[in-house]
Amino acid sequence: MSKYSPKEAIKAFSFKQVLKWLDKDPDTNAPKVVDWVGKFDRKGTVASQVATYKAAMEDKDSNWWQLIRKVWNNYDAGVRRRFFENFIIYATTVGYDRRRSLGAKNGCMIPWAILLDPTSACNLRCKGCWAAEYGHSLNLTLDEIDDIVNQGEEMGTFMYIYTGGEPLVRKKDLITICERHPNSYFLSFTNGTLIDQQFCDDMLRVQNFIPAISIEGFEESTDARRGKGTYQKIINAMDLLTANRLPFGVSCCYTSQNIDTIATDEYIDFLVEKRALFAWFFAYMPIGKDYVKELLVPTDKREKFFHVVREWRKTKPIFTMDFMNDAEYVGGCIAGGRRYLHINANGDVEPCVFAHYSDSNIREKSLLEAYKSPMFQQYQTHIPFNDNMLRPCPILDNKDLLAKMVKEAGAKSTNLEAPETADELCERTHDVIDTWGPKAAELWEVRKKEIEEIKAKREAALNK
Repeated sequence: MSKYSPKEAIKAFSFKQVLKWLDKDPDTNAPKVVDWVGKFDRKGTVASQVATYKAAMEDKDSNWWQLIRKVWNNYDAGVRRRFFENFIIYATTVGYDRRRSLGAKNGCMIPWAILLDPTSACNLRCKGCWAAEYGHSLNLTLDEIDDIVNQGEEMGTFMYIYTGGEPLVRKKDLITICERHPNSYFLSFTNGTLIDQQFCDDMLRVQNFIPAISIEGFEESTDARRGKGTYQKIINAMDLLTANRLPFGVSCCYTSQNIDTIATDEYIDFLVEKRALFAWFFAYMPIGKDYVKELLVPTDKREKFFHVVREWRKTKPIFTMDFMNDAEYVGGCIAGGRRYLHINANGDVEPCVFAHYSDSNIREKSLLEAYKSPMFQQYQTHIPFNDNMLRPCPILDNKDLLAKMVKEAGAKSTNLEAPETADELCERTHDVIDTWGPKAAELWEVRKKEIEEIKAKREAALNK
């Protein structure tokens, strides 16, 4: 297909005009834009989100309005505009139609985002890091990364997320990719230690790159896992990004040892004070030969975090996402190409950043061929893995399910340093699943009633 069809070009032009109008007076025009989006959404695809955003904007004291004001007051205008253009116009609007059409035609799922590892190299050696299991000498070439993005854009994927290794080891190449693909948006998980003024200048120039800095709590817990002095380097990076009016987020891996720190108002307030735009939370996964069983999050701690994050969303001006407990908002697991997939630095196409098994490699297959492969078809067949949205994961929530899919697909371990079977991985999670299952059932019964009440209120608001 051509780069953009006439219909796509018209949509893009219309949205850009609206965003320019919004920029002139966000206080007055933001609610009007939400109304406009609601009228444009004739199929009601985002009706509930529209109602939520409208309610937030009508309450100028709400944490969500504070977050909106943070975006306009604290960030470079060009960077802000490019974020909205790429995220709303291309990743969401143009991309949605392409993904739906091509997915239906080919009998597969086409992802909203692709995670990829530019390199397996890293300048840190963090305790319990699964990424180190790939080794430290693998790289995707610049041309290979470029080809992945070219293929992805053709199929409607305009969001790319770098993992590793430490992606910023490849700073120059990552900026080159941003230059070549101005309509895509690029996010990078990073330890933050390689962010300097030159890289800030590059981000301001390309406008379509945002870092998500990994931080494990405050200084003691961060340095305990990532090495002495790392915490202060992270703080320096955050301050430098803020001084350059650049947005950033944080990524937090919560474990049995740091969750009591992370799950506090003191910690989230610290992130807000540092002007983080978002905070993504991931539970520790027992992956690889160097996994630490004691870091697995026990049931009582996971339940606590479930409640804490929901309270933050009522009061804190920061976008939070808990990937183990937020499946209700996306209908279950998002891996296997349903919303995202992972390509490691060896080119192996994996269903999830935590599921290191594959039957496809980008050096041998196109992305579309990988999406149609037996491993990805297994995910398409079994998702959602559980009707209980607090048990979405085929590794940490549903006993031996990943192992079953790997066997059915004939996939192989992509752990080049110390290959492990999916049975070995799944066996480590049995105790956690046995204890979390009953608690998840209890919590989900309560949550289902709350969801029905929320839906009823939204429908009433929409019918006014």
